[in-house]
Amino acid sequence: MRHRKSGVKLNRTSSHRKAMFRNMVTSLFKYTRIKTTEAKAKELRKLADKMVTLAKRGDLHARRQALSVIREKDVVHQLFNDAAEKFGNRQGGYTRIIKLGLRAGDAAPMTMIELITEA
Repeated sequence: MRHRKSGVKLNRTSSHRKAMFRNMVTSLFKYTRIKTTEAKAKELRKLADKMVTLAKRGDLHARRQALSVIREKDVVHQLFNDAAEKFGNRQGGYTRIIKLGLRAGDAAPMTMIELITEA
């Protein structure tokens, strides 16, 4: 039974999963949209929303917590500078998942996850 077990395993070890999502959240904030599978996008949404919440808080401890997840210092700096104006009046739901169809090789459902920037 999987009672009270959050998150998906995606058939990877925990270290691989952690590294993969750290890379994906860095790319998401760097390019504002990335293309990935549906399962990965749904799991990435949780981590990305936490990073935006930290950026809206904006203090030094929040910045250090974000730096422990996001791999590039300039991406964190850009996120913390722009978070108040981009997401200031929004109370969560900072990402949007758009379904793109099936991947040609293995018919995996593909999506595009992007940051919602308009108010």
